[in-house]
Amino acid sequence: MKILHTSTCDILGGAAIAAYRIHKGLMSIGEASELFCQFKASHDKEIIGPARKIEQLKGSLRFFLENQPLRFYPQRKVNMFSPCFLGHESFVKKISAINPDIVNMHLIDSGFASIEQIKAINKPLVWTLHTMSPFTGGCFYNNNCDLYKSRCQKCPLLGSTNQFDLSNTVFSRKRRAWKNINLTVVSPSSWLADCAKSSYLFKDKKITVIPNGLDTDIFKPLDKNFAREALSLPKDKKLILFGASDSLNDERKGFQFLLPALNRLFSDENSENTELVIFGANEPAQKPNLNIKVNYMGTLRDIYSMTLCYSAADVMIVPSTQEAFGQTASESLACGTPVVAFNVGGLPDIVDDRITGYLAEPFKSEALEAGIAWALEDENRHKNLRRQAREKALRCYDSKIVAKSYLNLYKEVLGR
Repeated sequence: MKILHTSTCDILGGAAIAAYRIHKGLMSIGEASELFCQFKASHDKEIIGPARKIEQLKGSLRFFLENQPLRFYPQRKVNMFSPCFLGHESFVKKISAINPDIVNMHLIDSGFASIEQIKAINKPLVWTLHTMSPFTGGCFYNNNCDLYKSRCQKCPLLGSTNQFDLSNTVFSRKRRAWKNINLTVVSPSSWLADCAKSSYLFKDKKITVIPNGLDTDIFKPLDKNFAREALSLPKDKKLILFGASDSLNDERKGFQFLLPALNRLFSDENSENTELVIFGANEPAQKPNLNIKVNYMGTLRDIYSMTLCYSAADVMIVPSTQEAFGQTASESLACGTPVVAFNVGGLPDIVDDRITGYLAEPFKSEALEAGIAWALEDENRHKNLRRQAREKALRCYDSKIVAKSYLNLYKEVLGR
């Protein structure tokens, strides 16, 4: 069996990382697997990407042009929106030349593949969801808008009152192109699977849940003192970890809930023994008003630095308002660090309440405060949380286990 994965890039970004790990997991169990991407960062020979400078420039140009329609919506609330009207000029031809048994798509927007090109792939398709965009009019996350269940129009996220706006155009193109497409959908979480099942576009498709995988030989508990020394973090403090891409500015990541929770929990009198560690953001010119010291780690561009961060922390906070899965939460568990999160999106699949962490009532900073206190206040409980976190990751997210789940699905799709 020959499987081809397609993703905008190979190892940068959440969806790309997930595609890369599934690809590597399949190779580790002896399956033929390749990854076709628009932007290639690694040197792996089995990853197919632009080889010449001109091809790289074309990819960057498509990425730029793909986002230009958003300029017509100055009142929009989001920048993460996928029109999918452009595609790699040889997208379908390259797939035909590789001649895989199955094409497993991941994130294919940013000018990599158009809606119509997906229809033209003459192979069984498995689409691994990493956002809601495949079954919406283009938004990555719906922010409580349910128009994707019937027909996207007058998109509130675009700030639009026009029935025939960009979301309606994208939705209508998908409805026409994908009506009879041979497609199986994989969701990394139960929540995203339920959203897909309730959508107009995917309601008749087979939808299954397989979590994103991890290399648990890399994401593993490291000696805490070693990790803190490597990152120049204090060894004698409790460390609370928070982070994501653009962690301080993206409201979906929930820093606005974490800030008041920490300020209530750590007043001026008891703030000396605890510090906050933030990755995914540099120290801002206007610092948030916090009672505890903040350590800014900036953007961590390799998995080894991430592993050090998780291992150095006593608890990871994921106060997101929506998450397709919750990659940082699963990575934290793999490093033996418990997670406090809101009970929303894909996070309840990862965090077992009072077993591997704490699930707080959305979206109350008081509940988040209680969860942080609960995770840190008892040393014996904390040891059990760390042990159970690692066990959960080994049991559910190891890349070889996830790859075998995909292999079973591929065989089912091919009738083998």
